[in-house]
Amino acid sequence: MTDTAQNTTYEKISIPKWFTIVAVLAFVWNLMGVMAFVGQMMMTPKMIAELPQAEQALYASVPLWATIAFACAVFGGALGSLALLMKKKLAEPLFILSLAGVAVQMFHSFVISNSFEVFGPGGAIMPAMVVIIAIALVRLANKAKVNNWLT
Repeated sequence: MTDTAQNTTYEKISIPKWFTIVAVLAFVWNLMGVMAFVGQMMMTPKMIAELPQAEQALYASVPLWATIAFACAVFGGALGSLALLMKKKLAEPLFILSLAGVAVQMFHSFVISNSFEVFGPGGAIMPAMVVIIAIALVRLANKAKVNNWLT
């Protein structure tokens, strides 16, 4: 279609059907992360006292910067997913912010704190999924940008 007033040509870009499905799943996934963050922030001292001693120590030792990284990870991911659904280029930098938050959070959990000792090898499954999905979402947003699926 040609806009004669501005002398500009517009092409209709075909976006695969799977893209919207993946964007919806990403949004749901990241909303679950937001719920986990809110749940952790809403834990009362009484709720923490009911946890095993080792887990209580983990909660007590989380520095502010790790909590900020957690917030960046989940809110960056949720907003990135929303931007992906809206087909906006802002999705990519938001997913990069989310991935950076995930990296900092995982550094704290597995290098600085002793969460691996507390939760054991099974406690590494969900964090591994989080890292893999965060990387995949950055790559998806980049692919969508390169293919002109985003405005």
